[in-house]
Amino acid sequence: MPIASLTRFSVPLSTDASASSQGLLMPKLQYRFRVTLVDFGVGGAPTTELTKQVMSVDRPKPSFEEIKLDVYNSTVKLAGKHKFEDIKLKLRDDMTNAVTTLVGQQMQTQFDFYEQSSASSGQDYKFTMYIEILDGGNGNFEPITLETFEVQGCWIKAITYDGGDYSKATDPLTMELTICYDNAVQTQFIGGDTMGLGSFVGRTNGTNSIGS
Repeated sequence: MPIASLTRFSVPLSTDASASSQGLLMPKLQYRFRVTLVDFGVGGAPTTELTKQVMSVDRPKPSFEEIKLDVYNSTVKLAGKHKFEDIKLKLRDDMTNAVTTLVGQQMQTQFDFYEQSSASSGQDYKFTMYIEILDGGNGNFEPITLETFEVQGCWIKAITYDGGDYSKATDPLTMELTICYDNAVQTQFIGGDTMGLGSFVGRTNGTNSIGS
């Protein structure tokens, strides 16, 4: 027998809403996620070691520059060019040196630190990053991807190698990557249709469509 009072555990909605008695929905949880890097490092080397050693990652943070138009008695504000804030990706540094090797190889594709030689173009070192939010499934229960950010045109802007500390007996050594990128689109799963950022909504001029 359903417990009717549980449908009250949410914000009351107006009578014209689609679900005025709907209960509270399950939120996405911060610890249920997976990060996959594609074309990272040298020669398409597998990056599953990085995926296993991820500690934390940001989701994309888009913002717009503000354009101010001064008019008679006031100011009109419009959206200007957009930009994405850098993403922080924190990794554990493992005993096999797999993580530090992969990250170092990626840095070498951007700039050869030994020969002091630069990459000839961005396509020589840029990679793609997928940030998936999962439902918690594992083992016999395959995880379901609830949301994916496809982060495009990525490169490492900076690395912070964690240092030694005698007073920290249980903390692992870490590496924090600051990742700069060109664009991010949102899909339900890798290769799926866009939703949210990147989805088609059309462009309008008043009530008349003027293209995508």
